[in-house]
Amino acid sequence: MDEIRIRGLRVFAHHGVFPEENRMGQCFVVNAALRLSTQRAGESDELEHSVHYGEVCQCLTETLQGQTWKLLEAAAEHAARAVLLRFPLIRSLELELCKPAAPIPLPFEDVSVCITRRWNRVYLGVGSNLGDREGLIRTALDALARREDVRKLRCSTLIETAPYGGVEQPPFLNGAAELETLLEPEALLEVLHALEADAERVRTVRWGPRTLDLDILLFEDRVLSDPELTVPHLDMLNRTFVLRPLAELAPGAVHPLRRRTVAELLSELEEREAERTC
Repeated sequence: MDEIRIRGLRVFAHHGVFPEENRMGQCFVVNAALRLSTQRAGESDELEHSVHYGEVCQCLTETLQGQTWKLLEAAAEHAARAVLLRFPLIRSLELELCKPAAPIPLPFEDVSVCITRRWNRVYLGVGSNLGDREGLIRTALDALARREDVRKLRCSTLIETAPYGGVEQPPFLNGAAELETLLEPEALLEVLHALEADAERVRTVRWGPRTLDLDILLFEDRVLSDPELTVPHLDMLNRTFVLRPLAELAPGAVHPLRRRTVAELLSELEEREAERTC
């Protein structure tokens, strides 16, 4: 990914834990690396195909001057978010926020916080087998798409499938969704659980009936394993109703552990299922 770098942007603002910092203010220094493809702009020589770094500087200045935060971490977080939301061509941003006049009673050169934030490409599994199945799925995805930290959401064809896991229940409507989000995996999971709660999902029987099921299948090339969240989804390799809709959206997406594309994983699973029925 190409970079546009901004160094030494000086912003007078009012951030700090101590009241006198908020009252008197001080100079902060911003360094930023904007990551995006500049090839089209290089070929066309048109600004519309790149990012106006003067406007980025103005965005950073307005954000840092528009509100007071106690922590340097909070100021950096909001500044990075503001840039990523305002300039859609920027895929990721590394931002360093420096506080040269920090109230430290010792000799020091500088204090800074450096963060990297980006638009993450995510694939979800979606399903329902109670109530208005399609309506519940569409309502949840519409709510997700309306969030400012989510963009480019699209959904696969919804397919009806037999229940999975041996629990007797109605057939499911299943699909997959692709999106980009500024949220990290744990924060996205909280949002998905809230949408399931809005659909009055009740978690009683494992693999049991549900009004709405929203699962994180792939999150960039991240590999996570903890009691609350496993990415890639632990059982997606064994579920045709997951891989088939996912292959419709992203046949070339690569499973970070298996190093196989979704299309290859679906083909392998279908071959195994065909062998079992012979």
